[in-house]
Amino acid sequence: MPPLTARERVYRVLAGQLPDRVPVLAQNFQNTAYLAGYALDEFCTSGERMAEAQLAAWERFGYDVLDLENGTVASAGALGCQVEYPRDQPPRLVGPAIQRLEDIGRLEPMDPTRDGSLPEFLKATRRVADALQGRACIVGEADQGPFNLAAMLVGMETFLAATMDPDQWPLLHRLLEFSTEQCRRLALAQIDAGADFTQIGEPLAGPDVSSPKVYRQFAFPYEQRLARELRQRQIPFIIHICGDATRIISEMADTGAPMLEVDAKIDMARCRQLTQGRSVLVGNVDTTLMARASADEVGAAARRAIQAMGRQGEFILSSGCTLGATTPPENTQALLDAVERHGRYDQNGLIG
Repeated sequence: MPPLTARERVYRVLAGQLPDRVPVLAQNFQNTAYLAGYALDEFCTSGERMAEAQLAAWERFGYDVLDLENGTVASAGALGCQVEYPRDQPPRLVGPAIQRLEDIGRLEPMDPTRDGSLPEFLKATRRVADALQGRACIVGEADQGPFNLAAMLVGMETFLAATMDPDQWPLLHRLLEFSTEQCRRLALAQIDAGADFTQIGEPLAGPDVSSPKVYRQFAFPYEQRLARELRQRQIPFIIHICGDATRIISEMADTGAPMLEVDAKIDMARCRQLTQGRSVLVGNVDTTLMARASADEVGAAARRAIQAMGRQGEFILSSGCTLGATTPPENTQALLDAVERHGRYDQNGLIG
């Protein structure tokens, strides 16, 4: 099969067609900052630094998809949550925007072009898009998904307790309606800034924290709505849930999201079986392995992922979650080497 450009490769996968080889997506915002010599606080709050570091890493490694993010609290901060930016740690939530579900009316919708660190985030997306000129695909993240963002807004303990209290469900759904709209606003702003597609993270919605019943009742409907609205605008979309999402992977595919980013804990064969023909799987090399193991061990893990989930396409190789800051460069390179050695296709499927 003749070689393709990065964009051609990725969009063939999204169309359900076989590419020349498995594409690679890099979840590496902390690592790009580290390699560029920036502390995380100055990286996450500066569009110029984010863009410079991301572009330098892409020039070094040449992966197919850049994943632009500045932590997991950008939307929460823009909506009034207390957040902080430690010098050498990812941004973190300090306090909620409201103390009770009854205070939902106090929340003001966000403007991604004005509020919190989001203008700098979007500036980074524009700068990267302008510099790449289509040479690779860009994921402009929409930060946390409806379930996770809602939990941040009112406090995670209050939110999760309310999922168990039917008297609180009407208020909970009001909050989820609000958070879904905020996700939509940032997703569209990312596309307007030049991203090819967007992504949400929903770690609290996964089986490691919430039961599949809670996922189906409080996360699924809003993820499905977001996926539908983006699909109507022809915007590809990724849902990421940390941990072992095997028990809800079929429902995740039912949302209509064209891509599902999966962590190292999943049952790869089972997840592939349940999503074949419905969603592209993205993942899932263990981030701890990426941070601590040899390049040979990373390459072996990448080969296992390719063989388990990518035999008939519909697969993008990545780490299972965001890489740690000090992940060795040779381990990122090992992902690129793995797709060259083991991730090539002919007209019948995977060769290696």
